[in-house]
Amino acid sequence: MGSKERGPLTEPMFYVLMSFLKRDMCGTEITEFVERKTRGRVRLGPGTLYTLLAKFQEEKLIEETQVEGRKRTYRLTDKGRAAYREELERLRACVADGEEEEE
Repeated sequence: MGSKERGPLTEPMFYVLMSFLKRDMCGTEITEFVERKTRGRVRLGPGTLYTLLAKFQEEKLIEETQVEGRKRTYRLTDKGRAAYREELERLRACVADGEEEEE
């Protein structure tokens, strides 16, 4: 399922994909990254996070790289990086449109 079929990413989806840009991460690291990056504005509960991770795995946006007991580590795929970049461009266009209207 391509990102165009899925539609825009929600804010939590966007930040979860962003969390993988520089390194592989497990759930706890993702939650901490998102909270730190958004200064607490976006908080991921376990249900939301693990639902998103399962969805992203199904869509092949991320892949599991390591399992240690209950700890699972994931990484962004090329398809996931493309989906992130596509959403970033969409958001930039939205901001540009809004700024243009305010002038």
